[in-house]
Amino acid sequence: MAGPGGKQVYSIPANAPFADTLARQLWHRAQQDPIRLSQGIVLVPHRRAARVVAEAFLRLGDGHAMLLPEIRAVGDVDEDEPFGESLTALDADMGDRSPPAISYLRRVLLLTRLVISYLEQNRDLTSEAEVTTDQAVRLAADLARLLDQMQTARISFDQLSDLVPEEHAGHWQITLSFLKIVSEYWPAVLEDEGAVDPGVRRDRILEDLAERWSRNPPTHAVTVAGSTGTVPATAALMQVVSSLPQGAVVLPGIDRMLDDESWAQVAADPTHPQNALARLLDLLELARDDVTEWPGADRSSAVDARMRLLSEAMRPASTTERWRALSPDMVRREDLEGLAIVTCPTLQEEAGVIALMLREAQEVEGRTAALITPDRALGRRVKAELRRWDIEIDDSAGQPLGDTPPLALWRLIGAAVADGLAPVSLLTALKHPLASGGEDPGSFRSKVRRLERILYRGPRPPAGIDGLLAALAAAGDADDRVVQSRKDLAGWLEPFAAAFRAFEQALENPSITLQDLLLIHYRLVELLTADKAGKTDRFWAGDSGTQAAAFFADLFAVCRDWPALNGRDYLAMFDALISGMVFRPRFGTYGRLAILSPLEGRLQGYDRIVLGSLNEGSWPGEPAVDPWLNRPMRLQLGLPLPEIRIGQSAHDFMQACGSPEVFITRSERVDGTPAVPSRWLLRISAVAEALGLEDCLDAAGTRWRGWQAALDAARRQEPRRPPKPCPPVAARPRSFSVTEIATWQRNPYAIYARRILDLRPLDPLDKELGAAERGTFIHEALDHFVREPPSGDYHERLAVLLEYGRQAFGGALEDPAVWAFWWPRFERIAGWFVDIDTARSGTIRSTLSEVRGTISIDGPAGAVTLRAIADRLDLNDDNVWTIIDYKTGSAPSTKQVIAGWAPQLPLEGVILRHGGFAGIAPGRCGSLEYWELSGRDPAGKRRGISDADDLIGGAESMLRDLIAVFDDDKTPYLAVPFPDRIPNFDDFGHLARIKEWSS
Repeated sequence: MAGPGGKQVYSIPANAPFADTLARQLWHRAQQDPIRLSQGIVLVPHRRAARVVAEAFLRLGDGHAMLLPEIRAVGDVDEDEPFGESLTALDADMGDRSPPAISYLRRVLLLTRLVISYLEQNRDLTSEAEVTTDQAVRLAADLARLLDQMQTARISFDQLSDLVPEEHAGHWQITLSFLKIVSEYWPAVLEDEGAVDPGVRRDRILEDLAERWSRNPPTHAVTVAGSTGTVPATAALMQVVSSLPQGAVVLPGIDRMLDDESWAQVAADPTHPQNALARLLDLLELARDDVTEWPGADRSSAVDARMRLLSEAMRPASTTERWRALSPDMVRREDLEGLAIVTCPTLQEEAGVIALMLREAQEVEGRTAALITPDRALGRRVKAELRRWDIEIDDSAGQPLGDTPPLALWRLIGAAVADGLAPVSLLTALKHPLASGGEDPGSFRSKVRRLERILYRGPRPPAGIDGLLAALAAAGDADDRVVQSRKDLAGWLEPFAAAFRAFEQALENPSITLQDLLLIHYRLVELLTADKAGKTDRFWAGDSGTQAAAFFADLFAVCRDWPALNGRDYLAMFDALISGMVFRPRFGTYGRLAILSPLEGRLQGYDRIVLGSLNEGSWPGEPAVDPWLNRPMRLQLGLPLPEIRIGQSAHDFMQACGSPEVFITRSERVDGTPAVPSRWLLRISAVAEALGLEDCLDAAGTRWRGWQAALDAARRQEPRRPPKPCPPVAARPRSFSVTEIATWQRNPYAIYARRILDLRPLDPLDKELGAAERGTFIHEALDHFVREPPSGDYHERLAVLLEYGRQAFGGALEDPAVWAFWWPRFERIAGWFVDIDTARSGTIRSTLSEVRGTISIDGPAGAVTLRAIADRLDLNDDNVWTIIDYKTGSAPSTKQVIAGWAPQLPLEGVILRHGGFAGIAPGRCGSLEYWELSGRDPAGKRRGISDADDLIGGAESMLRDLIAVFDDDKTPYLAVPFPDRIPNFDDFGHLARIKEWSS
């Protein structure tokens, strides 16, 4: 039925699945004739909507092959992908009557050149900081968005000059000057390119269609469906189509429940869900009652009542006083059984509840369910939660193209080379699933792990591929097996060396073309991703590989005339170019469940809909900040204010609420920060409260949260008990160093892991020189000085010790941190040490350094060997020994030594007493001393412990008791049996899972 003036404008209510209802009626209008259906044209807002409508026709055919009508996207702006991607389907209609649209990448690159040129010529208008190439690319992308907005609104850039600069702040005047790039220079660039902007191309296509159809109306059916007419060119085409004999305009969800007085104010409220539709009807010169309901809509009275409540909640702010007069009879309690609000404490719990809702719907044969949310973090969490039941589900909003496997590996390889093949960067790239290096992936990763263990667990090797190969060649004092393994790894890396070297040189080249950089980069990627046959099919496989190939082909073509750039800018520029691009797989993986963006959710129907993340800032999102024009400028130009996006989001929300079962979820805290409920949620709650129905909306939430908590509780494992390994005595160690005895006392599990299980902790990747290395250097220097005591005065002896220090520190002195912090401390330590050594020389008969000693102590299961390397032994004139230990870190307190918890020096006294030190007869120890060598102020400090004989006797007795205890099969190797004596360092605490059971 046509409206006034013969216009055929229809609406599908929100509580009917838009795409399915549209397809069903079009099939009916075609009299179920496939040929007649295929002759029709269906115009939808964007490419994603075209896919949704096509899938609806396929469902209508019950999965069988169908001849579909020509479904075309009219190029409405899709904020989730670069503008212009949806124009292809309409381009064929224009032929050569208009220049083609410039591609997204070509436009950004050309605008980037203009930005760089402008900033170089107008340095007085910009800050002193130089804008990098990647920053210029991002500025160009913002300019492209401004072009799209102004061309969509059909606003000429000539109007920028009428913005009366004196009425605005100084930085806005600079901005207006900068915008000359698009108002003055960009048109000439487009003319040279023989192209037009995508928005201009789209408008010309739509204007051409409107003009041709007005002159010569098509004989086949033409339907514009799902558009709200926010683009003027689309609205003009809709006006023409509505008057065609075989034309129809089908609008999504006209609200017929709102009273006429409130409807009159909708067009002036950009945040209202019906704002865009009200303005479109004004353009079409139609009243709301002139819009006919699309035949075949399947609706229920209960959902109608629910939509009445939602319409009331969304009424314009100026008429909300009508809530006071709401009648309890407007909505019955049973009408809200399909609507529930679920408030969760955290985002993770919200994701768990949503996953459970989707999983429960999947249990019923043929039942469908979807999560609709603009929050990508929530979508990712729900996907992860569904994997608990082995359900893989696609997020239709896609993912950044740069995060897909091929592009991720491309970027990782680039980052590794730019980082000098640093351990973390290189291993991240080489361990990527697509990396195989010309061999079986398993074999390749095995070599990568060997490279990690042999070379990268510890200090960083020299930078670059040549530094890596040199580090492999420098075997040091490694055994033959390690030397051979290093040679094998060097031979394995050699085929890649030339490509690595070429890429390193390219990144350091101050003048190189972008195409050359891409080719050099690709050569390295090609080598690292090749299979045994030398092919890179795995890299380009699948939908992500196909889109990556298209991206590279486009980028390589459009950068043909890009001027030479500094190679160091390449990677950041590449990331900037790809940052706005989105990857979406062509086909979903789980048909009855889906995660949708609001853009797609408005056109689809599901048995159960979950609307997630209903918090302010998420849904609706924060209004976008325009980097170029402030609000007064936008108003003066006639550009829509950012709040219009809130109205569009509200319309998406209302459309999704029409499903038979709707759950609205939110989390009270997001990333630990309290979240504010969405304004729509607050309005719904206010209206429900006015009707006395608020308990109806919250009841279901309590149930679902309880079920999710019960599920998590069932999945939660019982806490681990402390480990109590009891290996047989025959497997227990029979030899200990004096430093291991303290570990044996405080943390027997560490002895079990290291000595019985033969486990060794790996050094961290890219290990920085730390306190252990500093102690080693200082001990080595002092050992040389004591073994070969120099003659001469204080200054001569100090010079010798400093030279020993330089030899001990070696290449570490090239580290700026070592040179700036460690070496000055060593210089102070050296001065203090020479002073002390000189002062004591008159009372010391002989001095021994780094003396090795062993003794054997009987135990119930046999002898136990005790080993030690004493830092220093001094024999005085009374033939009494002093045992000295150098401590470059913190030394144990005297109280700890006396209590027996730091037995190192007393046990060295036991070895001395029994004659265990090489070349020394059994002797008496008169003093135990710690020399604390901090290098601070003072640089060193001597701390002696008296009663050495008693301490040595007590340490020997303690050791015999310890041996006897652990020579019993029933004695377990406990982890930290004394909580108040936890060691400072524990390499095996994670294996003992101390944090799990100790809490």
